[in-house]
Amino acid sequence: QVQLVESGGGLVQAGGSLRLSCVASGRTFSSYAMGWFRQAPGKEREFVAAISTGGNSIRSADFAKGRFTIARDNAKNSVYLQMSSLKPEDTAVYNCAAGPSIGVVTTIRGVDYWGQGTQVTVSS
Repeated sequence: QVQLVESGGGLVQAGGSLRLSCVASGRTFSSYAMGWFRQAPGKEREFVAAISTGGNSIRSADFAKGRFTIARDNAKNSVYLQMSSLKPEDTAVYNCAAGPSIGVVTTIRGVDYWGQGTQVTVSS
């Protein structure tokens, strides 16, 4: 069992930056690929970015490329999402996710564990 707890969300002006963090419980964090998803009001949950178990492979949604960076620190059981040049359309609840491999954790069905989410609101 893995428990994921996100933090770092908040209110930011357009063009600003935020860094989301996700801390995992348990001693098996390094065996999971990790990802971030988001869900805006009235919209379906969508994939943002994912990182492999060792951190050497990354996948990102097109809207995230060049603006969002995913990273992990296995010694700290943590995964991060650095977001810059934020836009109002980035407003959403952002969820941390864990899955068996990077190819699988890019899809909702491939996620084994979800965090509770952290709200990101970008004002114009």
